[in-house]
Amino acid sequence: MSAQRKTVGGSRFLYDSFDLAQARIDAQEKVETERRAGLEYRLSRIEDELKRLEKRLWLAVYGVASGVVVHGALAFLATQV
Repeated sequence: MSAQRKTVGGSRFLYDSFDLAQARIDAQEKVETERRAGLEYRLSRIEDELKRLEKRLWLAVYGVASGVVVHGALAFLATQV
Protein backbone atom coordinates (compact mmCIF):
# COMPACT_ATOMS: atom_id res chain seq x y z
CA MET A 1 0.00 0.00 0.00
CA SER A 2 1.06 3.52 -0.54
CA ALA A 3 2.32 5.48 2.42
CA GLN A 4 0.36 8.53 1.25
CA ARG A 5 -3.09 6.95 1.36
CA LYS A 6 -4.48 5.27 4.43
CA THR A 7 -7.07 2.56 4.30
CA VAL A 8 -10.39 4.16 5.13
CA GLY A 9 -12.52 1.07 4.64
CA GLY A 10 -14.59 -0.24 1.80
CA SER A 11 -13.33 -2.00 -1.27
CA ARG A 12 -13.10 1.20 -3.30
CA PHE A 13 -10.30 2.63 -1.20
CA LEU A 14 -8.50 -0.59 -0.44
CA TYR A 15 -5.77 -0.12 -3.04
CA ASP A 16 -4.06 2.78 -4.66
CA SER A 17 -5.03 3.16 -8.31
CA PHE A 18 -1.80 1.56 -9.54
CA ASP A 19 -2.03 -1.21 -6.97
CA LEU A 20 -5.58 -1.92 -8.09
CA ALA A 21 -4.55 -2.10 -11.74
CA GLN A 22 -1.74 -4.50 -10.89
CA ALA A 23 -4.10 -6.65 -8.80
CA ARG A 24 -6.52 -6.84 -11.73
CA ILE A 25 -3.70 -7.78 -14.09
CA ASP A 26 -2.53 -10.48 -11.68
CA ALA A 27 -6.06 -11.84 -11.38
CA GLN A 28 -6.48 -11.92 -15.16
CA GLU A 29 -3.15 -13.71 -15.53
CA LYS A 30 -4.25 -16.35 -13.01
CA VAL A 31 -7.56 -16.81 -14.82
CA GLU A 32 -5.76 -17.09 -18.16
CA THR A 33 -3.32 -19.64 -16.73
CA GLU A 34 -6.17 -21.79 -15.38
CA ARG A 35 -8.08 -21.55 -18.65
CA ARG A 36 -5.00 -22.56 -20.61
CA ALA A 37 -4.40 -25.52 -18.30
CA GLY A 38 -8.01 -26.61 -18.73
CA LEU A 39 -7.78 -26.24 -22.48
CA GLU A 40 -4.57 -28.27 -22.65
CA TYR A 41 -6.17 -30.98 -20.50
CA ARG A 42 -9.22 -31.17 -22.77
CA LEU A 43 -7.03 -31.20 -25.89
CA SER A 44 -4.95 -34.05 -24.51
CA ARG A 45 -8.14 -36.01 -23.78
CA ILE A 46 -9.36 -35.40 -27.35
CA GLU A 47 -6.00 -36.53 -28.76
CA ASP A 48 -6.15 -39.72 -26.70
CA GLU A 49 -9.69 -40.42 -27.92
CA LEU A 50 -8.58 -39.87 -31.52
CA LYS A 51 -5.71 -42.32 -31.09
CA ARG A 52 -8.09 -44.94 -29.75
CA LEU A 53 -10.52 -44.30 -32.59
CA GLU A 54 -7.69 -44.64 -35.12
CA LYS A 55 -6.70 -48.01 -33.63
CA ARG A 56 -10.29 -49.22 -33.87
CA LEU A 57 -10.53 -48.02 -37.45
CA TRP A 58 -7.37 -49.87 -38.48
CA LEU A 59 -8.61 -52.99 -36.71
CA ALA A 60 -11.83 -52.79 -38.72
CA VAL A 61 -9.90 -52.25 -41.97
CA TYR A 62 -7.67 -55.25 -41.31
CA GLY A 63 -10.70 -57.32 -40.33
CA VAL A 64 -12.48 -56.52 -43.59
CA ALA A 65 -9.31 -57.15 -45.61
CA SER A 66 -8.77 -60.53 -43.95
CA GLY A 67 -12.41 -61.41 -44.61
CA VAL A 68 -11.98 -60.59 -48.29
CA VAL A 69 -8.80 -62.66 -48.48
CA VAL A 70 -10.48 -65.63 -46.76
CA HIS A 71 -13.49 -65.35 -49.04
CA GLY A 72 -11.22 -65.24 -52.09
CA ALA A 73 -9.21 -68.22 -50.84
CA LEU A 74 -12.38 -70.24 -50.24
CA ALA A 75 -13.66 -69.34 -53.69
CA PHE A 76 -10.33 -70.37 -55.20
CA LEU A 77 -10.37 -73.68 -53.32
CA ALA A 78 -13.96 -74.32 -54.39
CA THR A 79 -12.99 -73.98 -58.04
CA GLN A 80 -10.04 -76.37 -57.59
CA VAL A 81 -12.06 -79.22 -56.14
